[in-house]
Amino acid sequence: MEKDEIHLRRLPAAAPWGPHADSEFHGVDFLPEDLNEAPEETGMRVNKKYSCLPAEEKGIHIINIRAIEDIGYDQHESTLLNSLSKNPDADCKYGLYFRDGKRKVDYILVYHYKKSSSGKTLTRRVHHNDSSARSTKQDQPLPGKGVQLEMGESEPHVDYHEDDKRFRREEYEGNLVEAGLELERDEDTKIHGVGFVKIHAPWNVLCREAEFLKLKMPTKKMYQINQTHGLLKKINSVIQKITEPIQPKVAEHKPQTVKRLSYPFSREKQHLFDLSDRDSFFDSKTRSTIVYEILKRTTCTKAKYSMGITSLLANGVYSAAYPLHDGDYEGENVEPNDRKLLCEEWASYGVFYKYQPIDLVRKYFGEKIGLYFAWLGVYTQMLIPASIVGIIVFLYGCATVDENIPSMEMCDQRNNITMCPLCDRTCSYWKMSSACATARASHLFDNPATVFFSVFMALWAATFMEHWKRKQMRLNYRWDLTGFEEEEEAVKDHPRAEYEAKVLEKSLRKEHKHKETDKEKLTWKDRFPAYLTNFVGIIFMVGLTFAIVFGVIIYRISTAAALAISSTPSGRSSVRVTVTATAVIINLVVIIILDEVYGCIARWLTQIEVPKTDKNFEDRLIFKAFLLKFVNAYTPIFYVAFFKGRFVGRPGDYVYIFHSFRMEECAPGGCLMELCIQLSIIMLGKQLIQNNLFEIGIPKMKKFIRYMKLKRRRSLDHEEHMKKKQRYEVDYNLEPFAGLTPEYMEMIIQFGFVTLFVASFPLAPLFALLNNIIEIRLDAKKFVTELRRPVAVRAKDIGIWYNILRGIGKLAVIINAFVISFTSDFIPRLVYLYMYSENGTMHGFVNHTLSSFNVSDFQAGTAPNDPMDLGYEVQICRYKDYREPPWSENKYDISKDFWAVLAARLAFVIVFQNLVMFMSDFVDWIIPDIPKDISQQIHKEKVLMVEVFMREEQGKLQMLETWKDKDKKKGENCNNHSPRLSRSRSGSLSSCHSYPLDV
Repeated sequence: MEKDEIHLRRLPAAAPWGPHADSEFHGVDFLPEDLNEAPEETGMRVNKKYSCLPAEEKGIHIINIRAIEDIGYDQHESTLLNSLSKNPDADCKYGLYFRDGKRKVDYILVYHYKKSSSGKTLTRRVHHNDSSARSTKQDQPLPGKGVQLEMGESEPHVDYHEDDKRFRREEYEGNLVEAGLELERDEDTKIHGVGFVKIHAPWNVLCREAEFLKLKMPTKKMYQINQTHGLLKKINSVIQKITEPIQPKVAEHKPQTVKRLSYPFSREKQHLFDLSDRDSFFDSKTRSTIVYEILKRTTCTKAKYSMGITSLLANGVYSAAYPLHDGDYEGENVEPNDRKLLCEEWASYGVFYKYQPIDLVRKYFGEKIGLYFAWLGVYTQMLIPASIVGIIVFLYGCATVDENIPSMEMCDQRNNITMCPLCDRTCSYWKMSSACATARASHLFDNPATVFFSVFMALWAATFMEHWKRKQMRLNYRWDLTGFEEEEEAVKDHPRAEYEAKVLEKSLRKEHKHKETDKEKLTWKDRFPAYLTNFVGIIFMVGLTFAIVFGVIIYRISTAAALAISSTPSGRSSVRVTVTATAVIINLVVIIILDEVYGCIARWLTQIEVPKTDKNFEDRLIFKAFLLKFVNAYTPIFYVAFFKGRFVGRPGDYVYIFHSFRMEECAPGGCLMELCIQLSIIMLGKQLIQNNLFEIGIPKMKKFIRYMKLKRRRSLDHEEHMKKKQRYEVDYNLEPFAGLTPEYMEMIIQFGFVTLFVASFPLAPLFALLNNIIEIRLDAKKFVTELRRPVAVRAKDIGIWYNILRGIGKLAVIINAFVISFTSDFIPRLVYLYMYSENGTMHGFVNHTLSSFNVSDFQAGTAPNDPMDLGYEVQICRYKDYREPPWSENKYDISKDFWAVLAARLAFVIVFQNLVMFMSDFVDWIIPDIPKDISQQIHKEKVLMVEVFMREEQGKLQMLETWKDKDKKKGENCNNHSPRLSRSRSGSLSSCHSYPLDV
């Protein structure tokens, strides 16, 4: 055996080494033969098992002493072994630190491995980087290397696929060591077949990467934040006292009077920064971000296939990669940490009335997630005034319903207005007074206050956008994100792994054909099949949505005809309500299902495009998903608002679908009430089902399934059950973070419900507010307790979502203008009031909107089967339209009243749209994007930074002048004593030589 070779000998079956002696060694340490060896060299040859286990579960620690041919068990050796097997739990805090208890775990890589079929543990070593280890890239073998098998043992079966993964991990981890990271491995965990690689970034690596990423870090220089004076100061103090009970009890949320000057980190200017506590200078969020950047940049290049961490994860070389949570958030004797504080002051339903601790959220999760919750908080706050105004509008409708003349005329049975049948043959004539309830309910949402509320919500949307921009600038200032554009582009320009793989495939194919090795890139020709697939796929999905809506229309028409056959009067009176309710529920179920389907399809369509960077991928994914989900959610509502009842025809000349189904009509009170029902059920149902089922139920179900699997394993291995899990094991069992796109998408669709059709449903802001109060705490609880900690991503805005919000705000003005003018009866009432009313009131309005039809003009086979259903013979029935009467020369032609109303409707759309757009742009112009105090503070920071550097330069110049003066005096002294010095030996002249100054 060579001098440095380490080997194991199998223990006898009867050896008293614990219950695992027959299967595998737990906690095997491989130490140098000289126990007094330098700590650095000792650290290079430790076992992969770096977990911190309870004392009762520690395994055997074997040292290699060549003088001992067989390992016995005497008092001297047991004492030595016990001294080496000290419980490290107190030092490593159950996986938060390396085994030495000093180096913090900044990141975790997880991989699956197959244990040897013989049941014996193979030699375990670890890549462990320190100051003396960087030159040894591949000296430390991974599982499977350096295996020592006993005589007579059969060689285990070789799995080439697993070996390939292991070799890739070896190379990748060796490259991470070369990049300066320190690694530690643990395969002896409660999760069978899963290994963990713990990564620590030392100080020099953190400094290097912080300078590369241009991270702004706080300097020693502190300055006073400008405070308000006079009346504003008194108002702010009163507001602070009033809102004190709803402020979270965290230090980061308290108002600051001083702030540290921040500057992009530079190793050459370390003296500017406060490095008194190096352990806390880079917090855990920043450390994990730095490590993740190194992981993305590092590749393994075996077999001409460059693979970064994303490719390694996609190919199963690693199964997961994530930073650790700070610790536990519940339980006894839990040390205080940011996660526990967030759970108590943010992720709890008991604090729903409090402000969010946004600064602490940003500190723990990063700027991108912090901005999402800040935006959600601003949006929820802005819903409060919108909800109050919406309630007032609704109450106004309730208060004036008994004074509404058109609904009173419809409910007055003395008018004896006989309406034409709603369907052919099976439907009979009916009294208009039977639709009294629908007419009264329509007034709750279709009244003059609705127009005011539509204008108000358009201005509200513009104010919300401006308020968010100002809030965003305040956060950028507080979080030191001003001037972030350059760094953002530098960080986000990493090519995606899929893009690199596609480019590599193209270059290999080209090299094979033409022997060219120039660097390739994907062109539009390479992506043309993907673009074509995207176009066809999106058109197909939109067509599918239209087809489903059309199918629901057929259902409504056929069901209404079927229910009309019912002989009971109660059944006939409830036909419209029954059909509407069931059709809306069908629409809701379809929308929820297609939402999930379209999300997956949008991701697949984006993946086949192979975008170059993560930012491009995210933007394209958001655009496709929003387009498909927008069409899916709003198509049924658009149909009821703008198409239902528009293409019906007239009695005797109806429009038919498939020559058998007659197009459905609006109720006598208009389609606005049905639009309100459709909007409310879809909005509320979507929020309740998605929030309760998808965001609460499904994670709970997954958690229960994992619990049952672990319980089954624990029953098989009681000893493993007794172990306390390490932090990285607990986090591995959490759900991986899937990005913010689903969270934003849900809120953007809700924003559309609140603004697009608010003229038909003034209570939409109220229901959105109630939902968001729960949504904030629900999302917070999910991020803190149910998800792995995401990598902190720097961002200074919410990205493409802001443009989508602005687009919805502009579209809302147009849609509400058309809803008011074409869907509601607001314009026909105004036209009647000012052009046709004899006494200046609304009396006679209902009769004015109804046209007459002679029942003798029915087409053959379309007249009612029971014309005497009302008890008398009907000769003239009425229908809602502006047409000439049957006794006119141009009977049943469109009357001039129709054109007058249409002209008024179009004029209203043009005036309303331009007026509201102008007012919105005025609000946008009059409110500055950057608050004045923040602009002053940013300018003050720039001035202070210039002063700091000017002082530094002046100090350098003074030092140079001092050195020059000293050098000059030395030269003069040498000249004054030159005769004496000339007789001295040459060696003595050195005291008079001036040393060159390197400036």
